[in-house]
Amino acid sequence: MTLKIGDASGLSSLLSQKQDKRNQDHAVQNIFSAMLDQVGRQGYVSAETTDAEPPTVESLQRSWDSWFNSERTGRYSQVEKPDELKQSFGNIIVRAHNEGGYVDPKSFLKKLSREELEVVQKVQGLADPIDVDGLSEEGALNLLLPGAAQVDLNQDGFTRTGAAYGLRFPNSNTPAEVVAAWDEATKDMDFGQLATAQMQMMLPLLTANIEVDENGQFVRQYEPGDPEFKNPFANADFSYTSAVKNQLDSLEAQKNELPADKYESQKSFWSKLQQSLQRYGAN
Repeated sequence: MTLKIGDASGLSSLLSQKQDKRNQDHAVQNIFSAMLDQVGRQGYVSAETTDAEPPTVESLQRSWDSWFNSERTGRYSQVEKPDELKQSFGNIIVRAHNEGGYVDPKSFLKKLSREELEVVQKVQGLADPIDVDGLSEEGALNLLLPGAAQVDLNQDGFTRTGAAYGLRFPNSNTPAEVVAAWDEATKDMDFGQLATAQMQMMLPLLTANIEVDENGQFVRQYEPGDPEFKNPFANADFSYTSAVKNQLDSLEAQKNELPADKYESQKSFWSKLQQSLQRYGAN
């Protein structure tokens, strides 16, 4: 969609669509996290809990259907026979719930037919066929969850889906008050701006695993699974407010090297996030 200058109604519509999608993401996180809690697994720590009855297969399937529909113009815009794909994966969710798939995902996946594994592959957007024997526990579990509800089970900072590593912010271990502040500060961002901000927010994880020599030259980068690998977000004393302050300090240090408009937009965003974190009482 191309917006003309002054097309306030068009901009309002885009922002409304974005907010609807964010609401759908949170809704699917809430119900699938409640289901994971039932089987002794940690879902999203930011998920809202209610006093309602535990999730049923019907409510899980409805939530999946609604979230899938919200992604028809996004990740599923190019898939063939989307209604058939939605129904097929919904059936797999029901089976996984009824047959212990969320307790022992690898054993459940091994029971699926080649056609059913292809459904999972398409839903999760994987390039290669699924090799169940080569999956980690986290990678297997996330194959059975809608994309927005997938979890960082081992708290290494990455969210594995099948054999693929994904980096996202917020993720399943991000505190609720930080998620609320992030949603508020990024509500007017387009996709490109949001993707950039997410990557910048994950810099503590990336830089913590890069080793340099005494001259500041790159030596090596540690990967998940390496003994030296660390996730600073998992530390009890990690401070999101300090991380944002570091972003602002770094921005000031680069002020003379950046185009004025980029500097101003970056400063505006990080200052807004800093204020939101303070308002929601985030550490």
